[in-house]
Amino acid sequence: MLIDRDIARWRLRSQLLAAPVDTAEQVVRSLLAVQAENPSQSAWAVATRTGSAAAEDLAAALAEGRVLRIHVLRSTWHYVHADDAQWLQELTAPRVMPVFEQQLQPLGDRVGALGDAVVATLGESPDRTRGELAEALAVRGEQLTGQQLMLLLGRLEVLGLVCSGVPRDGEHSYALFADRVPSPRRLDRDEALAELALRYFTSHGPATDRDLAYWATLTVTDVRRGLAAVADRLDSFEHDGRTFWHAPGGPPSSVEPRGHLLQVLDEMYRGYQDSRWVLDGEGIVPRTRETAIGMALVDAQLLGAMKRTVTAKAVTFAVRPYRALARGERAALDDAAARYAAYLGLEPRVELAAADRP
Repeated sequence: MLIDRDIARWRLRSQLLAAPVDTAEQVVRSLLAVQAENPSQSAWAVATRTGSAAAEDLAAALAEGRVLRIHVLRSTWHYVHADDAQWLQELTAPRVMPVFEQQLQPLGDRVGALGDAVVATLGESPDRTRGELAEALAVRGEQLTGQQLMLLLGRLEVLGLVCSGVPRDGEHSYALFADRVPSPRRLDRDEALAELALRYFTSHGPATDRDLAYWATLTVTDVRRGLAAVADRLDSFEHDGRTFWHAPGGPPSSVEPRGHLLQVLDEMYRGYQDSRWVLDGEGIVPRTRETAIGMALVDAQLLGAMKRTVTAKAVTFAVRPYRALARGERAALDDAAARYAAYLGLEPRVELAAADRP
């Protein structure tokens, strides 16, 4: 009989944390979408799922337009493969767009004209930073706050008009979607629902239909419609009163590496809601509003909150365990810190809360 820890371990493999692939592009294509609100930390979320983590890997994919960083699925940033951006946007936009429309209400009927101005500016000169677009609008007599411009650009992304451009000195830029993705892949709604279900449960499984509904901002009815179309290509089992869907095959007997230092925005946490807490089979994590920005995982279990601090020479991981850690668990976190630090080209340091040092 499976327990929560077994399911969580299984997800480490599905999500490539215990079965890395060669490139960042493969990671993004496999996971379908990777939340990317914080560029530097989400870049590690991608890199740690590759066999040879290197910052230039994802950077090249973004610069060449093979991977885009856009608002899709939910009203937040995600990395998506260029082949998937159009159909994902069309599928999820009807439920995401109202978020932007509501927040842009103070601009009233100016929203359409402002959007047209941004599109015209990018048509004349692509790869503009947000600051440069603000200046271009100011020349036209339109002064927007940074928050208003971010929301306006998010709306244009959901409309499929704008997307990420070539980064400028490490800074995010914008370009026209049609220029970056000249031949987008399109699916009708039923095809898109089926594709979404197959790809999500393959890359995030085992997971429930409600997990996918949360992840893609869809109704459970829509998710079940897509799932019905591909159920013969997936396997399932019952656990804790829920049906969990996954790619054919069984759970891993063990996973390597055992330790992971990740942000709470990582797909291992944010990729689920209904069954998120298989990460805490012992029930040691307080079920309160998230106060930590990072997670310390060992053997797919959330054992501590983590905060990352980067200086010129070192990256320090301050870990506050939810219980005392065994020596092997501390060693797994040290290994995770060493991998992360090597990616950054810095020295690793792990600081455990004093009361919980082994």
